[in-house]
Amino acid sequence: MRSKFQLAVLFGISALLFSACSSPADKTTSVDLDKLKTEIQGMEDAYAAAEKAKDADRVVAYYSDDAVSYNRNAEPLSGKEAIKKRAADRLAKDTTGNYNVYKVVDLFAEGNMAVEIGSWSVLNPSGAEVDKGHYMSYFQKRDGKYVCVRDMNVTSNPPKPM
Repeated sequence: MRSKFQLAVLFGISALLFSACSSPADKTTSVDLDKLKTEIQGMEDAYAAAEKAKDADRVVAYYSDDAVSYNRNAEPLSGKEAIKKRAADRLAKDTTGNYNVYKVVDLFAEGNMAVEIGSWSVLNPSGAEVDKGHYMSYFQKRDGKYVCVRDMNVTSNPPKPM
């Protein structure tokens, strides 16, 4: 009888140890990537529409309050207000009529986090491409909504000669 009790205790302790050692990834909820891709593409389309309308408030709706944005040839911007100021300045100075198009290329997600890899194009008013590149955005789901916490972008065009 005593050996059966010891065996039961050993199995119980083993089960407890195995369950405590399971990885956090095993406990996350699955993400519907098709649905999330549609949601993120909608955010990118809204961002592009806000830029085209020269509406910096709508541009920064994409970002969390503590976002950091990394751009070419510039220091990183920390916080939604700094990102909004840069967007407002850039939009106010733009007289070209060019506009941006963003496209989700790849998406990785787990739990309340998502990473998007996308492509961007700058098109002139007649629709011809004048610049292009790629970006990466890291999203967190906060208060039931995804917001961009970090982003960065690069151009695909060769550097201009000095």
